[in-house]
Amino acid sequence: MALDDYYLLGRSGLRVSRLALGTMNFGQAGFHAPYGKTEDEARAIFRAYIDAGGNFIDTADFYTAGESERILGRLIAEAGIRERMVLTTKATNSVDSGDPNAGGNSRKHLIRALDESLRRLGTDYVDLFLLHTWDRITPIDEVLRTFDDLARAGKIRYAGLSDVPAWYAARAQTLADAHSLTPMVSLQLPYSLAERTIETEHIPMAQQLGLGITAWSPLASGFLTGKYQRDDAQGLAGEGRLTGDGSPARTWGDRHWDLLNTVKDVADKLGVTMAQVAVNWAATQPGVASAIVGASRPEQLRSSIEALGFELPTELRAALNDASTVAPESIYRMFTPEYQGWLVNAGAKVADKPAGYRPPVVNWR
Repeated sequence: MALDDYYLLGRSGLRVSRLALGTMNFGQAGFHAPYGKTEDEARAIFRAYIDAGGNFIDTADFYTAGESERILGRLIAEAGIRERMVLTTKATNSVDSGDPNAGGNSRKHLIRALDESLRRLGTDYVDLFLLHTWDRITPIDEVLRTFDDLARAGKIRYAGLSDVPAWYAARAQTLADAHSLTPMVSLQLPYSLAERTIETEHIPMAQQLGLGITAWSPLASGFLTGKYQRDDAQGLAGEGRLTGDGSPARTWGDRHWDLLNTVKDVADKLGVTMAQVAVNWAATQPGVASAIVGASRPEQLRSSIEALGFELPTELRAALNDASTVAPESIYRMFTPEYQGWLVNAGAKVADKPAGYRPPVVNWR
């Protein structure tokens, strides 16, 4: 299986692989050190990705205290493929403890952070530059003007957002359109069978406004691989990120363990792994341009790439959807087909476009 089919990212003309390579574990420093890989280990993972035809790389200044970017820069230069890569980095998190302007989304910090990322990456531009997260206080017009100036200066080719509220992304895109500023083309968010909350607002917003969703943690930090067991005392047991120091703080309830049974059942029927089912589902959901996959070794990455080598039959996708769906609450109940069919349309069959109204343009070989 190869990654030699490419799709447009959001409403841009940028072609990207259906799976992006996440490099949060490239390097052994900083917050991510417990799971970090040496440069030689990272090289093997990186080579497996590019040998499969992948071109979409995700990093951030925060990952392994900058080591991820340094290692990536050396690996890309070593392979001589800078122009072939769609290189993404992010900035928001503090890079200097105690300095109030060394973090956040101010113009001062974003320009500083990007310049330092370019130095570590050994390049004079990145293809995609993202806010790492919403800092809650920087005015959105300041962020947009900064993105636009960086694009005009040739330091970034495209701009995007990561881990922001849906209203914030919608406001950013609307203001960018209204003032002819560099638009957002990508929105990076957590999305998996175990975490579908972005379907409430983020995905429909992104589809309407032209932001391609890049889904991070499609395996829910490894939970969907099936390698963990239920432990009444600790919640779960097994070796991995979810049981190590600094593991994501969350509760795994009956719904999640029942979901694992469904994922295993689907995997057994298709003759694939549970991880492959989870990656395939996330990568092929509406609004998703690419799923970000990391790996601790080349074989694990190749297995993720092979997840694109099969289709989920309609009935099995429906089973996964049923097992993972969280019922809408509060006002969101009013936007369901059931509610609107009953009250808004009073039984009339109403849809936005007929089938085939806008067929996809495909330039396959």
